[in-house]
Amino acid sequence: MKVVIQRSKEASVSVDNQIVGNISRGFVVLLGITHEDTHEDIQYLVNKIPNLRVFEDENEKMNLSLKDIGGSILSVSQFTLYGDTRKGRRPNFMQAAKPSVAEDLYNTFNTSLKNEGIHVETGQFGAMMDVKLTNDGPVTLIIDSKDR
Repeated sequence: MKVVIQRSKEASVSVDNQIVGNISRGFVVLLGITHEDTHEDIQYLVNKIPNLRVFEDENEKMNLSLKDIGGSILSVSQFTLYGDTRKGRRPNFMQAAKPSVAEDLYNTFNTSLKNEGIHVETGQFGAMMDVKLTNDGPVTLIIDSKDR
């Protein structure tokens, strides 16, 4: 699994001009799922993401986690994270998991975060979505669960 994590002051996701998820302070998490991903990948990310110390403490040092600040996550499925652009100009998405597999893992990822006490809002799997955010910092991180 690949995730792009963006620290945000506020964020929302809309489908057909209707907001389906929004958060204030926290993370926008764009989640890409490939064929080999398992529940172990989910557990790695669920343990890692809420505990990343990327929020400022009273000394303006990135020393606090999402859990420390009581932040939220806006989770958006993002199959294009597995786009292969090595050949030609049109990305190849063959490394992205099939929707039936990806949707189950995406839902399990979100449920697992909620089970950790994190408030999670989501986009709509498979839909064309508009994602808006005010990136705080900006702070953006990329994590691949295979690199653990």
